[in-house]
Amino acid sequence: MLKKLRIKFIALNMAMVALVLAVVFTSICLIDYQQSVSRVRGTLDAAVSHVPENDLKREAPTEDPATNASTPLREEEHTANSLSQSPLPPEIGQRDDGNPIIPVAVFSIDSDGTLTAIPTRTTASLSDDTLSLAAEALANTSNGSGTLENLGLFYQKKQIGGVTYLAFADQSAVDGWQNLALTLVGVGALALMVFFVISVFFSQWALRPVAQAWDQQRRFVADASHDLKTPFTVILANTSILMEHPERSIASQSQWIESTQNEAERMQGLIGDLLLLASIDEGSAQPVFENVDISDLVEGEILQFESVAFERGIGLDGNVEAGLIVHGDKTRLRRLVATLLDNACKYADENGSIDVALSSTARWMHLAVHNTGPAIAPEELPHVFDRFYRADKARSRDDDSYGLGLAIAHAIALEHDGTLTVTSDEHGTTFTCTLPIVRR
Repeated sequence: MLKKLRIKFIALNMAMVALVLAVVFTSICLIDYQQSVSRVRGTLDAAVSHVPENDLKREAPTEDPATNASTPLREEEHTANSLSQSPLPPEIGQRDDGNPIIPVAVFSIDSDGTLTAIPTRTTASLSDDTLSLAAEALANTSNGSGTLENLGLFYQKKQIGGVTYLAFADQSAVDGWQNLALTLVGVGALALMVFFVISVFFSQWALRPVAQAWDQQRRFVADASHDLKTPFTVILANTSILMEHPERSIASQSQWIESTQNEAERMQGLIGDLLLLASIDEGSAQPVFENVDISDLVEGEILQFESVAFERGIGLDGNVEAGLIVHGDKTRLRRLVATLLDNACKYADENGSIDVALSSTARWMHLAVHNTGPAIAPEELPHVFDRFYRADKARSRDDDSYGLGLAIAHAIALEHDGTLTVTSDEHGTTFTCTLPIVRR
């Protein structure tokens, strides 16, 4: 299931990224194409608009008043006159508009329909066949701009001072978007490959908590089923024995009845712990928070466990700082402290000792419960607070333990904005609970 979930996660991410890249790159190409078309049309319009009326008129000879004869202009005068009357071709070098020069061909339409080139504005040439076809196609069109798809031309038709002009530019002037599109396709393919690698890595990272939760759930169901199976088996066996001898009195069958009751109570305790964990996880059963004197609570639990420690030959010492107040649920805090003391009594070695220390810093109280005994293996330390986990797999059922006590204590600590940690070495094991305190 997790493998399928991971594949769906990667596929969805890749599809979303591909869609976003496609939309962005298509928009870039479309904008580039529209800007190129606008630039070409602007160039055509500028080429036509800057053509002077006398550009096509031949220089007429001037009459010499003395001789009353026509004499041509001197070369110097002719050149100066031409430069003053005719605009220069498009200027290159140090342009501020940032637009490239687009080759254009500008013509005027004579009265007989002949197209005459305007040399001062023409920076491109057209073949006679192409020019003839263009003139024929545009003979009856109104002024304006457009394209001649069959000839691959943009055109601009405009009338200035009674003269109609035509300007042409090649459609390849707007084909830059194609090269841009190919570049973006390559960039997009590379980006998808990189994102695929990143998605594979992050899918492992993102789904790691899900995988852990899934494994914990499967282990939880298996362990809960196993621990519930044993009481049910005993109860069914006892019931079967009782039914085999219906004539016997209750007193004579008390052994089986008591066994059934004990197993039912164990099962009731297990179900109660499971419900408590579920309520803490979901927050369905809200704790009753109040100011609790944690110092008195810890001292009271130490007194309760002194007899247990004495029976097992274990020394129990407490060093409790007085007057520490925490804001929390008193019943659950008592369960937390009792669980830590009970766990220490169970795992302390023979003739060992338990030391309980309650101290405080500026904002926190620290409850440390240390017991001598064998160290917990390093590989088992991360699982100490897992539900149904038992470091000693061969522990007898006489311990009345289902591996839920420390899980509940850990959940209670988190519920009170605190922590519960464990350390273990050859000197023993220490559980440390840290909770925020209330300053008076």
